[in-house]
Amino acid sequence: MNKVLINVQDSFFYNLRKDNTEITVRLTSGEERKGRLRRFDKFALVLEVEGHEEMIYKHAIASIRAETSPPPS
Repeated sequence: MNKVLINVQDSFFYNLRKDNTEITVRLTSGEERKGRLRRFDKFALVLEVEGHEEMIYKHAIASIRAETSPPPS
């Protein structure tokens, strides 16, 4: 019996990148970086922060939160 493995990280990151969603990345040091996901692989993310790209290693990430915009009025 073959099971299809679902990679939750790749699906989550792909949708954030595709939708150009602003995210907040909280690092294990407690620092937060806010920006847009540009690229990712097995080990790292590239986040665009204030016009500059920053590479963040996944092992240094505590959590990632997608920022949502308020509903239109």
